[in-house]
Amino acid sequence: MKSFALLFLVVICGVGGLGQKLKPKKRSNGEEIHFRTKTKDVCTMSMSGDEEMKLRIECKSQGTSYWCEFTGKPLVCRAFRNNPKIYWNQIAVELRKLPHACESTQVLKTTMCQKAPTEALMRQIAAGMEPEDLENQDQSVQKTSTSMRGAGKSSVKKIGKPPMLPFIKPTQRGQGSENETEAMKLAREHCWESLHGFCSYIIGIFTG
Repeated sequence: MKSFALLFLVVICGVGGLGQKLKPKKRSNGEEIHFRTKTKDVCTMSMSGDEEMKLRIECKSQGTSYWCEFTGKPLVCRAFRNNPKIYWNQIAVELRKLPHACESTQVLKTTMCQKAPTEALMRQIAAGMEPEDLENQDQSVQKTSTSMRGAGKSSVKKIGKPPMLPFIKPTQRGQGSENETEAMKLAREHCWESLHGFCSYIIGIFTG
C-alpha cells in the first residue's frame, strides 16, 4: 500500500514537471533591445502584441533618423514560445551585420525558427526617414525672428525722438524793424499824413 502511494506521488510530480516544461515562458513584450549597425547607426528595437507581434526599429544616423515596422506570428514557432528573448536577440545580431537596419530587410529570419511555418516570419509593413535637425532649424528661426524684433524696437526708439533745435537770438535787423515801427507811430501822431514817411525817417535817425 505504501509502495502504491509512493508510486502515485512520483507520477503526480512527473506530470507537474512536464507541464512546467510545456508552459511557454513569459514573452519579452514591451521590452527594448539597443544595438548598432555596421555603419554605427544607433538603433532601438521594441516589441508589442500577443498572437500577432509587432516589431518597430528606430535608428539615428548622421543628420537623419529612420524607422521601420514588422509584423508576424512567431508564437507558432515552438522555440520562440520556449525562449522569446533568444529569438529577438538573434534578430538584433543579424541587424548588426547590415549597414542600414531597414534596407534589404523585408523579412527577418532566425536560426531557431527555420522550420517554423511562414506565418512565423516577421515581414516589413512600413518604413520612413526624416531629417533629425528639423527641430534645431525651427529653434534657430525663432531666435533670428526674436533678435530682429529686438533690433526693430531699438531702431524705433532712436528715430522716434526728435532732435533739439538750438535757440536763435533775435538779430539787429529785427531790432531795427521795431525802431521803425515806433518811429512810424510817432510820425502818425505828430505829422501830417503826407509827411508820415519823412517824419518816420527823421525820428528813426534820432531814436536809432
